[in-house]
Amino acid sequence: MPDATAPAWTPRPDFAAASRMAAFMDWAGQRTGRTFPDYHALWAWSVEDPGAFWLAFAEWHGLAFGSPPGAGLAREAMPGAEWFPGATLNFAAEVLRNEKPGRIAIRHEAEDGTRHELAWTDLAERVATMAAALRGIGVETGDRVVGYLPNTPDTIVAFLACASIGATWSLCAPDMGAPTVLERFRQIGPKALITASGYRFGGKWHDRSAEVSALLEGLPSVAHWITMDAAEAVEPGHVQRHDWHRLMAGGERAAPLMLPFDHPVWVVYSSGTTGSPKPIVHGHGGVILELAKLVGLHCDVGPDDTFAWYSSTGWIMWNAQVGGLLTGATIALAEGSPGTPDMGRLWRFAEAMGVTVFGAGAAYYTACMKAGTVPRNEADLSRIKLIGSTGSPLPPEAYAWLYETIRDDLWISPIAGGTDLSGAFLAGSPTLPVHVGEMQARALGAAVEAFDEDGNPVENDVGELVCTRPMPSMPLCLWGDTDGTRLRGSYFDTYPGVWRQGDWVRITPHGGAIIYGRSDATINRHGIRMGTADIYRVVEDNPAVADSLVVDLEYLGRPSCMILFLKLAPGSGWSEALKTEILQALKSRVSPHHVPDRIAVAPDIPYTLTGKKMEVPIKKRLLGRAMADVATPDAMANPGCLDWFDRFAEDHLAG
Repeated sequence: MPDATAPAWTPRPDFAAASRMAAFMDWAGQRTGRTFPDYHALWAWSVEDPGAFWLAFAEWHGLAFGSPPGAGLAREAMPGAEWFPGATLNFAAEVLRNEKPGRIAIRHEAEDGTRHELAWTDLAERVATMAAALRGIGVETGDRVVGYLPNTPDTIVAFLACASIGATWSLCAPDMGAPTVLERFRQIGPKALITASGYRFGGKWHDRSAEVSALLEGLPSVAHWITMDAAEAVEPGHVQRHDWHRLMAGGERAAPLMLPFDHPVWVVYSSGTTGSPKPIVHGHGGVILELAKLVGLHCDVGPDDTFAWYSSTGWIMWNAQVGGLLTGATIALAEGSPGTPDMGRLWRFAEAMGVTVFGAGAAYYTACMKAGTVPRNEADLSRIKLIGSTGSPLPPEAYAWLYETIRDDLWISPIAGGTDLSGAFLAGSPTLPVHVGEMQARALGAAVEAFDEDGNPVENDVGELVCTRPMPSMPLCLWGDTDGTRLRGSYFDTYPGVWRQGDWVRITPHGGAIIYGRSDATINRHGIRMGTADIYRVVEDNPAVADSLVVDLEYLGRPSCMILFLKLAPGSGWSEALKTEILQALKSRVSPHHVPDRIAVAPDIPYTLTGKKMEVPIKKRLLGRAMADVATPDAMANPGCLDWFDRFAEDHLAG
């Protein structure tokens, strides 16, 4: 399967040489006595000797240990690797050592356009004050503190204050309903809850007082409720109420505690669209290293940059956004809807905030394409050096659109990894060319391969995305999974001792990678596997189609049935001519075997809150499972479409 595609972008020699990746490559060569002629040589060393690599990166980054580590990787096992034994450190301390008078740490824009800034000195003071206040009300090292909060600087202050005193943080977005949030927070038994009783999105104010009341009632372990607003309609019940602003006015300050490398820093959750969400525990040291590497090297973010990655607080990219502070950069938060008042909002935000590295979910870029947005007509984007993308595969058409509507010398770098890892398996490098449709490289320290069904690596062919050696940000555990059974079942059972991500991937001859969709949602027709991304790329290339979702139903003793759901573009109607166009395009551009048996026009395509199409839940419903068992509306971006799919499934199963 030769790949002869020419690069769409090649870094200028001066651009590559001035990058942090090049600086680290030169430093690491001198430090180790090795020669790294290019990125791929550096990557090979990083996975051949992961302990030495991560120790070297920590030294280059200047990680401020309280006590130094005795080794890089003391025990290599998956799960159960032992990293940096004896080391102590703290995520908040690592952020706040970047404090410099007169420099801005966080810029923020509310949906209505209101903007404000938080200087590094103010951030340090606010974190120290809230850390002392949490201590004062009885929050101790090891306690869990949870937030139900929007994307504001105060949410970051709350997290850093918890990290500072060794409390474990967990966060849900306020657009999630109380039952969904309770399903997450109940698993970890929090002592304190921090909330906002409402948020603005899509031009409307959403009152969440009833949800906050339900959280307080449904979390018996919570002894302290801290509210960031008046919350007049909230019933605190058994919980002691504290006002955020009064706590922030206290005169005490608390310095960060030095904690063991693997002390839990936060609990994040799998999507929860198909069953109980996994409470994934990450440690201080692992996420410091991974996020500093991902943002600082792979995204080339340093102290002179402004880093913005649009996200809700319910997505792991919020955590990655906070990770930008580890590099000393300014981070820029866009609160509210990316489409209010129009799809140009984030591009204007990027100019106003002085953004140099901008990221968003792939769905945002495709939505801009469909809306006819031309970013360079919305704002001056000349300062942006990198456009990042994640959440789902970035289609080739989106690369072309970005080059055409921003500028043709743009570095485009999709990444892939996720919540489970709190980082990336596949990422970019400012020293490598960009090939349309690909991620530039396997990330440093990530021993990624494509495996066939027998566990053998395949070259330039599609296989399961696996990681064959440990990374420091892999989960410490799943909360409450005392014997590790659920952790092993989630990641290590398919290939014992090897991490299985659940994506189809192809590693290309020049070292890049292409994701073809979730391996549990693959389309297997007549023994020929096809990733759903290949089908979406062709179907959604039709201007009459706004979005699509495909499932292949395999029945015992019956032929499979492939169903394609379409959301039509505004002003477009369904017709036999459009059907013929789509079928012919799939037959000629994908495969004659991957032509749908049925096409149905749906009012919308269901997505998770993190921008992933809900292929597996819809497939399970069409195979006879109840909708309530396969999909959680509050874990979705657009739950209103579930009723339509439920009725469709009833009719399909009855027929």
